[in-house]
Amino acid sequence: MAEHHNGPVELGAPMDYPEHEKTYDLFIGGAKYGTLFCVALLIAMAAGFFTSAGFFSSLLLLIILNVVGFFALR
Repeated sequence: MAEHHNGPVELGAPMDYPEHEKTYDLFIGGAKYGTLFCVALLIAMAAGFFTSAGFFSSLLLLIILNVVGFFALR
């Protein structure tokens, strides 16, 4: 049947908080810059498709928005 132990219960390995903080910071950075890229891509696509800007102008807009956003989010 069930075993009853009177000693200390094993709770698993101790938490590695510095590694946890690094992983969390990496995730937040990836989410932040991934969102920046998606928004910049949508704006550049809208400029390319719905105006007479063309492909290269919208590509330049994409690059400019990513650079400005990168420095704004730092």
